[in-house]
Amino acid sequence: MTRCKSVTYPKDLPSASVIVIFHNEAWTPLLRTAHSVVNRSPPRYLHEVILLDDFSDRAGLGKELEEYVETTWPDGVVKIVRTKERSGLIRARLAGAKAATGDVIIFLDSHCEVNEGWLEPVLARIKEKHSAILCPEIDVIDAHSLQYGGVGARSVGGFWWSGHFSWRPIPPREDQRRANRIAPIRSPTMAGGLFAADRKFFFHIGGYDEGMEVWGGENLEISFRIWMCGGSLEFIPCSRVGHIFRASHPYTFPGNKDTHGINTIRLAEVWMDEYKRLFYMHRKDLLHQDYGDISSRKALRERLKCKSFKWYLNNVYPEKFIPDEDVQSWGMVRNPATNICLDTLSKDEKTVFNIGVFHCQGGASANQIFSLSKNDELRREESCANAHGSDNEKVSLFPCSGARGHQEWKHNKEHETLIHARSGKCLDRSGINSGGEIIIRKCNNDDSQKWVFQNYLQ
Repeated sequence: MTRCKSVTYPKDLPSASVIVIFHNEAWTPLLRTAHSVVNRSPPRYLHEVILLDDFSDRAGLGKELEEYVETTWPDGVVKIVRTKERSGLIRARLAGAKAATGDVIIFLDSHCEVNEGWLEPVLARIKEKHSAILCPEIDVIDAHSLQYGGVGARSVGGFWWSGHFSWRPIPPREDQRRANRIAPIRSPTMAGGLFAADRKFFFHIGGYDEGMEVWGGENLEISFRIWMCGGSLEFIPCSRVGHIFRASHPYTFPGNKDTHGINTIRLAEVWMDEYKRLFYMHRKDLLHQDYGDISSRKALRERLKCKSFKWYLNNVYPEKFIPDEDVQSWGMVRNPATNICLDTLSKDEKTVFNIGVFHCQGGASANQIFSLSKNDELRREESCANAHGSDNEKVSLFPCSGARGHQEWKHNKEHETLIHARSGKCLDRSGINSGGEIIIRKCNNDDSQKWVFQNYLQ
């Protein structure tokens, strides 16, 4: 971004400790990360680069790596710190933060390349606001050619009620708030791998939850906590870092535990208040799972006088759809004659697909939870029932537009019909068995066109 090159930053900036966590990382991407940080960071601001080895056993990452680091950086700016046992990503990050002595800590994944001018905008913003936790804009390094390529999209972080991170378009209200295109972008959440924080503030708001294991959920936990406990989470457009996105995790999960699920229970129980119901709606399998002791994290929340999760939703993420609040109706959408319900059939909701039907599961399946919004959308969390209006047309789940049109539906409670407003046709399951895909058809008052919601709010 050419405008970034014209910015003049203060000379007196805080010092940075860059922490790179690795476990059995390949030699080339690990050293590419370290070299790019040293080469593209002004020495006066780069306090140290800590390569935090989480108990690697891959050839070349022991004595050979130590000798390379000592030879390449004899001034000691790059140092290796090793855990004495496998800690997992979360606890390894904490170990790295505790080993750091710079004013600002910056976490990077071990398969990155920082770009020119990446450091100064981050340090300048933290000097300006010490409670701001900052993420660089992430560019794509091709996983096969390893070429620094595509510029990352202008996005912010969101989340799914199932406890997973999502990328979202920058909301119009945020673009209107910002003074210019290189101003910090407020984000409800972060992906978690790459971020910077004032070191003292990071520990003041609780670092990481040490009860979380290995990987998963920690990015949403720290995101909610930052906002609820007096900080802010921002993307910095002038700080750009390339990242290799991999199809699978290069490290193992000890005992094959669902660490993401168990860690997310901890964040739900500590931070989500009454909205944890929506997490458990998606993860009923975790309702009676042991998640350890959270008393110290609840005490942290109390001590910091953190705000409620409802405050977070209202003020930080007002775009977030809440399926059982401020809607006309929600829950299972059931055809009474057959006890068949609308169902996503477990398809990937980040894609466009046709809505199916399946035997009603009595509330046991999150695949069957639909809402009729105040905006007359028959919808899921991010996608809405969409049809053009032709007879026998299958109904797709398409990203919600908010513009009604093909996505406007009227529910007649008396006649139990769901009518596609633009075409006047009815949702119909005639001749469609469990596992099939729903259609619209000319309304005929047949039992196959009758639908009842599990819960009516108006």
